[in-house]
Amino acid sequence: MFSIFAPAYIKEGELVLKNARKLLHYKKDLLSDDSRADFEAAIGRLEAAIKERNRAGVEEAAQQLDKQWSRYLPPAKDAGWRENCEVFLVAIVVAIGVRTYFLQPFTIPTGSMQPTLNGIIGTPSNDPPPSLPVEVYDFVMRGRNYLNVTCKSDDVVMGMTERKLLFFFTETDVECEHSSYTIWAPVDTLEHTFNVHPGSVYHAGDVIARGYIDAGDHVFVDKVSYNLHLPTRGEVFVFSTRGITRIEEQLNRQGIEGSEFYIKRLAGLPGDTLRVASPLLYVNGQLAQEFGLRRVMSATDGYGGYSNPSYPDAWHLTTPDATFTVPENHYFAMGDNSFNSFDSRYWGPVPQENLMGRGLFVYWPFLPHWGFVR
Repeated sequence: MFSIFAPAYIKEGELVLKNARKLLHYKKDLLSDDSRADFEAAIGRLEAAIKERNRAGVEEAAQQLDKQWSRYLPPAKDAGWRENCEVFLVAIVVAIGVRTYFLQPFTIPTGSMQPTLNGIIGTPSNDPPPSLPVEVYDFVMRGRNYLNVTCKSDDVVMGMTERKLLFFFTETDVECEHSSYTIWAPVDTLEHTFNVHPGSVYHAGDVIARGYIDAGDHVFVDKVSYNLHLPTRGEVFVFSTRGITRIEEQLNRQGIEGSEFYIKRLAGLPGDTLRVASPLLYVNGQLAQEFGLRRVMSATDGYGGYSNPSYPDAWHLTTPDATFTVPENHYFAMGDNSFNSFDSRYWGPVPQENLMGRGLFVYWPFLPHWGFVR
């Protein structure tokens, strides 16, 4: 009755007995009548030894029972490999489920949300890379990758091909007439920051790219909240560009087919009337009150305030007097780096069906933005 106080050999015997009964129950259809009878007899001998509190009898009966189930019910071939494969497959299924329904990782590609969230930033430098320990520390903590690529011989760049690694990192193959180079940076960053592009001519020993690349912030996107409630003004949100004509046209010009995901700050809800008198944003005739919007308007700590776009292809809020009322079931998206953000001022509001979720947490790199997105 009080098995907690029973001797250790009794507890061990009872555990063997319990497992043997369970095994017999599950596998009895695989045993012949004689084998099943022998197995049941061995179980009976162990039961009797436990009742008699016969230590030697319990140990001997348990050993005999173990030999019998090993003989009659051998383990499956390659059981260890099978178990590991099952664990691996279950882990994949769980990860896919989490990604599909709960949290999805997203990498900030551009600087439109700086300084709240960093995109991929390239910094040219004349200095050689630091020591290996410093490189490792900077990569782990800052997502920083140092570049130091020099030309092997007189050459000219013929083409550049970008590809993704592990869904997070980007590298570019720079194909020259005589040699090729793999550089851990996107094509756009190499062209605009390091001035590397097809047609560039280099002599032996010339620097192709030297400096460092800071990876864009990696963010978990909360895909659950918008199934429970509507978005809130001022929060950072992620959406698909599907069906937004101006964005799709730009992607097509870049050779990108289909839609992408963008991340911006939600500046206007359905029915809101917006106006920008730089650096201020007005919502329904009043200064915006939400924390994120007010932080941008402060024009301090790296924020420049909101701007009236000066480019001729801008559609909305182009002058301090211009207003825009957000249509029903649509949302107005603006980047925190307002002077350098391609957002709803250029291509209009985001349809509600395009919403993916809100930016929740920067999980890497650990400096400078690790933590919840505000």
